[in-house]
Amino acid sequence: MRRFDVIVAGAGGMGTAAAAQLSRRGVGVLALDRFPPGHGRGSSHGQTRLIRLAYFEHPDYVPLLRRARDLWQELERETAARLLTECGLLSSGPADGPVVAGTLRSARDHGLTVEPMTARDAAARWPAFAIPDDWTAVFERDAGHLAVEACVRAHADVALRHGAAIEADHEIRGWRVDGDSVVVETSRETLSCGRLVLCPGPWAAGLLHLPAIPFTVLRKSLFWYRPSSGLAPADAAALPAFAFDTPRGFFYGFPMLDDRGIKVAEHTGGREVADPLTVDRRIDDAEQAAIETALAAHLPGVGTVRTAHEVCLYTMSPDHHFVVGLHPAHPQVAIAAGFSGHGFKFASVIGEVLADLALTGSTPQPVNFLSPARFASRRQSPTP
Repeated sequence: MRRFDVIVAGAGGMGTAAAAQLSRRGVGVLALDRFPPGHGRGSSHGQTRLIRLAYFEHPDYVPLLRRARDLWQELERETAARLLTECGLLSSGPADGPVVAGTLRSARDHGLTVEPMTARDAAARWPAFAIPDDWTAVFERDAGHLAVEACVRAHADVALRHGAAIEADHEIRGWRVDGDSVVVETSRETLSCGRLVLCPGPWAAGLLHLPAIPFTVLRKSLFWYRPSSGLAPADAAALPAFAFDTPRGFFYGFPMLDDRGIKVAEHTGGREVADPLTVDRRIDDAEQAAIETALAAHLPGVGTVRTAHEVCLYTMSPDHHFVVGLHPAHPQVAIAAGFSGHGFKFASVIGEVLADLALTGSTPQPVNFLSPARFASRRQSPTP
């Protein structure tokens, strides 16, 4: 039986970050997954992910975001890869809606620089956007996007360079604590380790051994559209990232980065997935219609020439906040799950947190509000 200091179960965005952090500290690490790093079968693919500091979901995330941003920039320097692009983010919607009001709350609580503006001012600065007169907007200049697959590969490269092993073609079937060891069963072999880090993504429900936390997996679609004659490619590339908090749902997107055009997706909605391995990856006509309705209303120059489509997965916790911490019953096991469609930007700092927890049992990062213990009674809710 092969033995390692730490086994990381799941080598996606969070798992590769944890493997990189652990291997930098001289720990013997094995990271396991069904698929190679950067694959398109889970939650860490699809060209881009937003990164922002004025976090409308809750101000408690902001200190983690500050650290995450620093770590992404460190990873860029270490790997010479371009991972983070500052293009700004324009969020718009009703002034009392969760997106605008929440963004301003986080900015106020943490002294972040954002620019509130009227719908008319926003449309004057970026004529491509059509924003209703009764909406308001807020611009975060330092926000931008992460190159998601490149980020995963960069963390994997760092882990390998520092001596970690990363192995695909492992179906992780289960784990158990056996004295001072944790035994991990895969489709290929039985392994042993002193500490286990679980980053199971959409397989969280079956691998975490936490019956008090019912995870739900949602299928989400990403669409790309080529700008029509109403919006030149150069203008499309110069747009900031954008978010529209509409009565029909929350839609977001990115400027044109390549010949696929502008990427747009709906954060709300989604179809529940029974088996992450058998997801229907065909285009859903209703989802596409919702995207094109939002584009027609708020980015009319994009048109309806769809160039690409991908499917990714959200693993939803019951309260839509992350589940990060030591396993309540097994302190030898650190877990990171339930990122609920807004977690990738945190991967760099979550990797650091998981390494801290695995090696010392604690972390200086403020993650107590994300602890799995908050679900112990199923009546409690986290600080957010």
